[in-house]
Amino acid sequence: MRNVDKKTVLLKVVFAVIASITLVSCSSILRDPAVPVEDRHAATVLGIPNARFYSDQIDEIEKEQASALIREARFLGIKKGGLLPKASGLTLSGGADDGAFGAGLLVGWTAHGDRPNFKFVTGVSTGALMAPFAFLGSKYDATLKEVYTTLDASKVYQERFLPVAAVAQDALSDTDPLYRTISYYLDEKLLAEIAAEYKKGRLLAIQTTNLDAGRPVLWNIGAIAASGNPGALELVRKILLASASIPAAFPPVLFDVEANGKHYQEMHVDGGAVSQSFLAPAKLDIRAALHDAGYQRPYANLYVIRNGRLHTEWSDTDKLTFTIAQRSVSVLTNYSGVHDLYKMYMISKRANASFHLAYIPDEYIIEHKYDFDPVYMSRLFNYAYDKAAHGYPWDLGPPGFDGRK
Repeated sequence: MRNVDKKTVLLKVVFAVIASITLVSCSSILRDPAVPVEDRHAATVLGIPNARFYSDQIDEIEKEQASALIREARFLGIKKGGLLPKASGLTLSGGADDGAFGAGLLVGWTAHGDRPNFKFVTGVSTGALMAPFAFLGSKYDATLKEVYTTLDASKVYQERFLPVAAVAQDALSDTDPLYRTISYYLDEKLLAEIAAEYKKGRLLAIQTTNLDAGRPVLWNIGAIAASGNPGALELVRKILLASASIPAAFPPVLFDVEANGKHYQEMHVDGGAVSQSFLAPAKLDIRAALHDAGYQRPYANLYVIRNGRLHTEWSDTDKLTFTIAQRSVSVLTNYSGVHDLYKMYMISKRANASFHLAYIPDEYIIEHKYDFDPVYMSRLFNYAYDKAAHGYPWDLGPPGFDGRK
């Protein structure tokens, strides 16, 4: 009788687990319909027409750039046909807690005394999280330092129950802590400052990946901030969260959109699923935007901060399915990011812009015990700060290109 009872209890437990997984699975996969492929370009968020662009919307992006040039000229009092001042742009890559490198470099750059007021800033993943502060300038250096020296895993994610998460949910962890962290720093005051800079002709762009479309999306943060829409702040917070939502590790972010009078939902994840950093679509020619706007700009500087190394760090990999897969993804991600550098280099040269690259050098070795370790991040921040405070030795080309010649 006791053995029968044990079997009965075991069966009940098994069925209970199966039932709970089924219920969780059903609740987690529910979502509104995705945008039909033919309506992809027609979909808008909050009714803001220039809130974001797909990378193949070249005409629309060029129009937005031309509009930004006109706003810049008006702010500076430069008449049509005149010469705009030299501009500097900044692109910030993904890299998780290695974002401490970029944060330290920016703050140290301020200390050196020659950090420019960037005409545009782009960001992906951790680069997206620091991009608003980099965009608004050195007055947010203390915030950058605070975020990248005191952040720990508890402020980024909370692990789920692995057996259920791996089988029946949308990710291994919750990112409610990261959303709260973003919301703490990104408030109405900061959004208003971004809007004010957008009206001066400056641009802030964040990249996410639309999984339904399988394409990158470039979010025009300044336009969203300047729209006056009451939902703008929440939208920008969700964009930053989506850009840092590593697929499978973190849940995707759903965006409500409207296309041709119908409601849909888009599923977005980390912009790093497409590229670790970005400048502009390869087909885009900034000279065309200058021509359309009716202005000239003789010279520009592009600064690329890669929050990572050029080479994958050595790892003694166990001969197990999970570790092999994990290691392979790490290698793939690293070299995909390096390849992005060559693309941005060629785009910058076509735009008559000089190219400057910073990254964590191979010779910098420090113990990295676990993800979002404040000790590791503080040391990396201080390392980058010291180098930049003494004049950062930028590479003038991607690996293998001697940009100094």
